[in-house]
Amino acid sequence: MAKSGRYRVAFRRRREGVTNYYKRRKLVLSGKPRLVVRITNRYVIAQVVEAKPEGDLIIASAHSGELAKYGWKGGTKNTPAAYLVGLLIGLRAIRKGVHEAVLDIGLRRATRGARVFATAKGAVDAGLNVPLGEEVLPSADRITGKHISEYAQTLKEAGELERVFSKYIERGLDPEDLPKNFEEVKNRILETLKEG
Repeated sequence: MAKSGRYRVAFRRRREGVTNYYKRRKLVLSGKPRLVVRITNRYVIAQVVEAKPEGDLIIASAHSGELAKYGWKGGTKNTPAAYLVGLLIGLRAIRKGVHEAVLDIGLRRATRGARVFATAKGAVDAGLNVPLGEEVLPSADRITGKHISEYAQTLKEAGELERVFSKYIERGLDPEDLPKNFEEVKNRILETLKEG
């Protein structure tokens, strides 16, 4: 049986499973900057990006590795860290003159209460206008890290705290005090970025 010569090779990033061009096209056609949120194995990364004919232009960016300079002693990829990165990116974007954006979560599945939505919530709380449904946002307890604090409490009773939270303890933070550390860092970010 003869084969047709009409086969078209997909774009490289599509073949690698990195970009969904159908989704990207819809986001770009909105004409608004994109709030791009990516979660790696260790960090939460957020960028405000404008699509230009010559390529994407990054207007502002934030990374959970930066949180340490604001006094953050918790993990760099959990829900509270994701929210704080959102707060950083929102304040930086507003300072650069961007007041609205559409959320781009890439190939990540849109799961209710996911960390990508915690980042978007942080950006919204900073004053950036990002269309979001209330039902997808994580609860206030998850954003502040109360769930981590409660888990640490159960581990302490079982004598397993050191094994699971060794990095927190190494940085001088009792995991049960994470919500308190979250509030301190949040206030420090708001003060620092509003001053500068």
